Amino acid sequence: MSDILKQLAAVLEERKNADPESSYVAKLHAKGLDSILKKVGEEATETVMAAKDGVAEKIIYETADLWFHTMVMLSNQGISHEEVLNELARRFAMSGLEEKANRPE
Repeated sequence: MSDILKQLAAVLEERKNADPESSYVAKLHAKGLDSILKKVGEEATETVMAAKDGVAEKIIYETADLWFHTMVMLSNQGISHEEVLNELARRFAMSGLEEKANRPE
């Protein structure tokens, strides 16, 4: 599955500096971080609404949009998806309660 994330990350990096008139990703980057964050927020809200509706196809579709825009945000910030996966792997070895108790304030 991480192959899909690798492929997506590569495409996002390739399109990051493309012509904003020819690439949605380039257009997001050209508009700046606030615009990207707005899209992440919109997609998060749509994902929550889809989950409330309880229709699996809608949940999957909106989650894909959320993941896509989150990957754009990570790319904008110079953070790789591998760093996020590594953080998840680190947490995997401990309970959720333990992880939450160890978070910095």
